[in-house]
Order: sequence, then structure tokens, then C-alpha cells
Amino acid sequence: MDEVHQPLPEARQPLIQRTLTEWRTLAILGGPILIAQVAQMANGVIDTVMAGHASAEDLAAVGIGSSLWMPVFLFFMGLLGALQPIISGYNGARTTEKIMPATWQGLYIAAGGSVIMILLLTNVHPVLDALNLEANTARITQGYLDAFAWGIPAMLLIMALRGLTDGLGHTRVIMAFSVLGTLVNLPLNYIFIYGKFGLPAMGGIGCGWATSISNGVAAIALLVYLHRSTVYRRFHLLADWVKPNADGIRYILRLGIPIGFTIFVEASMFSVIALFLAPLGPVIVAGHQIALNVVSLLFMLPLSIGMALTLRVSFLVGARAPDTARLIARSSLVLAAAVALVFAILLFVFADGIAALYTSDLDVRAVTVTLLVYAAFFQIADVIQVTCISALRGYKDTSIPMLIMLFSFWGVGLPLGWVLTFTDWLLPNMGAAGFWVGLTCGLVSAGILLGLRLFLFVPEPEH
Repeated sequence: MDEVHQPLPEARQPLIQRTLTEWRTLAILGGPILIAQVAQMANGVIDTVMAGHASAEDLAAVGIGSSLWMPVFLFFMGLLGALQPIISGYNGARTTEKIMPATWQGLYIAAGGSVIMILLLTNVHPVLDALNLEANTARITQGYLDAFAWGIPAMLLIMALRGLTDGLGHTRVIMAFSVLGTLVNLPLNYIFIYGKFGLPAMGGIGCGWATSISNGVAAIALLVYLHRSTVYRRFHLLADWVKPNADGIRYILRLGIPIGFTIFVEASMFSVIALFLAPLGPVIVAGHQIALNVVSLLFMLPLSIGMALTLRVSFLVGARAPDTARLIARSSLVLAAAVALVFAILLFVFADGIAALYTSDLDVRAVTVTLLVYAAFFQIADVIQVTCISALRGYKDTSIPMLIMLFSFWGVGLPLGWVLTFTDWLLPNMGAAGFWVGLTCGLVSAGILLGLRLFLFVPEPEH
């Protein structure tokens, strides 16, 4: 058993010392998760920058293609994310004989998800037609997605195997192979986009091939590592092969579909907001996108803490250490609030400097500075809700939190944002800031409801 995950004797240490010890465990688990998340984000930045230097059409095509595959991938990433608390719980309960059967059911789900994603992304002609894209941009977009589709099985394979490695507390494994994928993607982008070493210049389509190959390299390297590592000698994919099991697959889907749907709802909401803001003009849209990008980057830290929290709570529940599980689930809100407060202060103090890093356009910069002030409050609410929902996932409580997020985003945040942005019904028309106020109110609603569920209702542990 990973010593990172050893449950503490619940009565031997003072409360503050136990809390600090648990926070240290979160840091050990969450640090590699953060690096992995940043590496994955770096791929998108690399694609955008390098495609942009090819041509505006290539940049637009890669952007449109990414906006089509990303929400679908996020759904399956969330679905397969159910493996992490499941396997972590088995590890805590020392029922390690259940780990590989669960892993194999996740691999079967990943295979099915790959088929669905490939079929969807290689047949997006109706969507591209509806967008009325210029013919060459549409051609590049479809070519990018066709190339990208070859790497989908490898991408979802990594997500499924992450359930095994993260679930056992070995979060550095996926960190290493995420960084490997990014290091492979960078030179391949250069070769395929601009046509080096005798290859034709493919432009944006080359981004798709580079991503597919880098995913494939990372997946093969991960499989080789798992096969040869002494740490995973007890968890051998081939030796511990099991057939598809309907009950096992249903269990993962029951926990994973709400997670995937929650992530999909959040991602789609931001896409809808971008469409709503389009009529306000390119300056407003640009300022909004910059503010959103800043918040997304800052969110990587609390998101990583949340993912580590899910692993730790599920482990402690499996280890029958409910007091320690409750302690870390609730005390993490203090840690998360402190992180959010620091980020909020940074946004307040350095808003103008941050905007200047992104653009030299004074009009866009002014819009960005205004929105970053609202983003500071948004950040606090977002960190609180992700901490609560991560703790609940550790208890394998996913269905009710999904409904809470659906209500908060689409029942509170989006309608209120639209009213504040486009009407004078509640306040004088706020423009783009109205959506940030609406989103913040939606996240406050989510944080309160999820917090009440966490504090007042802790689900019975599942073994």
C-alpha cells in the first residue's frame, strides 16, 4: 500500500496537527496533478500559437475543432474519473483483488467512448455547414478533426489507466506521461504544421496529427511502464484480465455519468455565454476571453487540490476512518478559501498588469481590467464549490451534486447573467460584467447547496 495513503490513528494527534498532516498529504497527491493539468493546458496553448503563425484560417480551424472535441472529451474524462475514487476506496479497504476488475471495466468503457467520439468528430459536416464557415476554414477544421480522431483511443486509454495510478496514490505517474506528451507534441507540431524534413506543410491539420501521435506515444510509454514497474507487479493488465461485467460497468457509469455531465454542463455554459456576447462586438468578446483564460489558469491549483481531496476522502472511507475523512473534507474548505482569497487579491491589485500581458489594445485592456475585478469574486465562489463537490465525489455522491450544479448554472447563473447583461429589469444594463455577476451568483448557490449536503448529509460508505 502507498505510504502516502496510510490512514492516521484518529485520536493520537491534536486536531491542528492532524489537519496539517492531512493538508500535507493533499499537497503530495495534488502537486503532480497540478503539473499534469498544466501540461495538458500547454498543449492547447502550443497548438493555438503555432497554428496562428501558419495563417488566420488555420488558427480559426484549430479553435473551432478544439471547441467541438473538448466538451465531448470532458464528458468522458469525467465519466472515467469515477474510477479514481472507486479504486482509491478499494485500496483503503485493502480489497486490492477488486482493483484490476474495476480497471478492466473502465478500459471497456474507454473503448466504447472512443468509438462514440470518433463517430461524432469525423461526421461534423452538418455543424460546420450550420456555422457558415468559409470553405477553406471548414476543410481545415474537418481535416484537423479527422487527424485528431486517430489519437482518441490512446487519450481515453490514459484516462482509464489514470484511475488505477491515481487511485493507488501514485499521481506522479500521469504527471510524467502528460509532460512526455507535451514534449512530443511541440516538435511534431513544428514538423507537421510548417512542413519540415521533407513533409508537406499541413497547417492546422498538422496539429491534429501531432496531437494524435503524442497521445499514442504517451499511451504506449505508460503501458510499458505499468508492465515493467515493480510497483505495479501486483496489478498486471494481462495477467489480471477479466471479461466485461455488466454490474461492474453499471457501477462505474452510475457514478461517472453525473460527473461527466456536470463537467459538460459547465463547459457548454461558457460556450453559450461566448455566443451571447458576440453581438456586443469583438472588443467585449476579447476582454471576456482574456478574463476567462486568466481565471482558468488560476483554477488549476484549486482543481488539483479538489482531485487530490477526492482521492484522499475515498481512501479514508474505504479504510474505515470516517472521522479523518470528515476532518479533511471540511478543513479543506479553509485551505481552499485561503487560496481563493490570495488569488482574488492578486486579481484586484494586478488587473491592469495582467491585461497588458495579453493585449496592447487599450479598449480591450479596459474591458479586461473591469471583468477581472468581477472575476476575483467569481474565483472565490468557484474554489468553494469545487472543493465541496470534490469531497462529495470522495464519498461517491455524484447524482445529487450533478442536479445542484445543473440548477446553479442553468437555473441561476445563466438566466441572471442574461438579464443583467441585456436588460434593465434588475439593474442598469451591465454589459459583459452581467454574465460574470450571474456566474458568481450561480457558483455561490452551488457552494451553499453543496456545502449543506457535505455538512448535513454524509452518504453511507460504499464497499
